[in-house]
Order: sequence, then C-alpha cells, then structure tokens
Amino acid sequence: MNKNNQREKASRFRELHGGLHIMILPNAWDAASAKVFERSGFSAVATTSAGIAASYGYPDGEYIGRDEMLEVIGRIAKAVAIPISADMEAGFGNTPEDVAKTARLVLEAGAIGLNLEDGTQDKSHPLTDISLQIEKIKAIRQTADAFGVPIVINARTDVYERLDKSDKTLLSQAIQRGNAYRQAGADCIFVIDVDDKETIGNLVREIDAPINVLARYGSPTIAEFEKLGVARVSFGSIPMRATMSLVQHIAEELKQSGTYNFSKNILSYAEVNSYFER
Repeated sequence: MNKNNQREKASRFRELHGGLHIMILPNAWDAASAKVFERSGFSAVATTSAGIAASYGYPDGEYIGRDEMLEVIGRIAKAVAIPISADMEAGFGNTPEDVAKTARLVLEAGAIGLNLEDGTQDKSHPLTDISLQIEKIKAIRQTADAFGVPIVINARTDVYERLDKSDKTLLSQAIQRGNAYRQAGADCIFVIDVDDKETIGNLVREIDAPINVLARYGSPTIAEFEKLGVARVSFGSIPMRATMSLVQHIAEELKQSGTYNFSKNILSYAEVNSYFER
C-alpha cells in the first residue's frame, strides 16, 4: 500500500464526517460485497466483524482470529479504490499495547479507519473501564502517528447494548464516554443500539464529536438521521444477514418446488468477472 495514497484516503474519509450531508457507510464482509457498494457510488465502505466471522464459520465476538480478520480486510482494501474502515471489535487484546498492534496491522492491511468498542464478554463487567478504554484509544493514535497515516478512529460505546435498558443513567454514561473518547483521540463516536429520536438528538448535542448510529428495520430514515445531526450511519451485519436470508430462500425454492426463479434478473457471469479484472 502506497502511504501517500493511504494518507489521502484517511483525510478524505475524515472529511466525510463533517460534510453537508450524512455519510452513508455500508458494511461489507468480502471483496465482492465491497465491490458492489463501490460500484453503487458509495464514497467509503466499512467492514462488519460479525459478517466476516460468519463467512469464516465463527460466531461474532472475537472468536475469529485477528489474522483471519485482517486477511479479509486486506483483500477488501486491494479490491476497491475507496477508503476502508475496519471493524476490529474490542481490538483483539486487553491492553493498550495489544490494541495498538492491531491498529498497526489494520494500516498495514490497507485500511484507513478502525472501529473499537468498549463492550466486553464479561457479564459482571459488561463495559471496559473508561480509563483503560481511553488508554487504548491514545495508543491507537500514537501508533498511527508513528506509522504515518492518520487513522480514523470510530470509538463505539455499548452503553445501550450491554447495560439494563431501565437504567436512567444510560444517556449520561454514553455522553461521558463519548466525550472522553473524543478527547483521547477518537474522530467519531458510535453509540450503538439507539433508535429513539430524542435520545439521538441529545447525543448529537452533548457529545462534541461526529456521531455514528446503526440503522436497522424500524430505525429513523437516513433523512431523519441527517435532520437530527447524525454524521454517519452504518448497518453492521444486516446486509450480510439479508444476503444469507436470500440464500435461505434459494435453498427453500430448490427443495420445495425444484424451480429456479431466484436466477432471474441477477448479475451475469461476465459482469461479476468484470468487477475484478486487473
């Protein structure tokens, strides 16, 4: 990867968080899905950790190894010309040093952005201690500076996903973590599992950073998110799961009726090959 080109991509991607319009950031799980999104005119693509894990035969939650995750990210980065932001879950390590190494490997793979979440698999401690998460973010920033590419850090807080929904302090906790992560060097704050417009509006007003939300069936529309001031909307594993659902429908048609209606109006063999011509 040409570092000058990578720096340009990182700068362009960062600028998209402060444009006149919300950034629509679809999530890919392989080179083919990334290529479809690129050809559809999106300015950047993110990866989905759950989608990549499933394609390799793992459940979500860092059961896939870091090397396998990076292999896919590298293939995606080579397949498309647009910026790639890599979902690296909790960083594949418990220490700032571990997470810093992950960030360096992400940059070496050709990506220019990184998601880092603060949720844990420990039910007794569902969120990483805020001071430790701050140190992880600082370590990523220092590593990227040393590497020479200004990686775009999307710091995710799992307050609404991991804690009791009846907890009246969820909003204040999300705001506290968001602002702390921003001060530590994050470029964007991702508050996952929020759909309520009032809550989203409060997050946008109270967190001094661009806000990323995840859209799903029943969420506000992209236009509504934009009106609320959201900077970036992503979709996680939903596109992969929609595709997997299509494969399930194909299986049902083949088994139940023995017909091939699923093969109408699809990309041709030649069109798919043309996506990857060198």
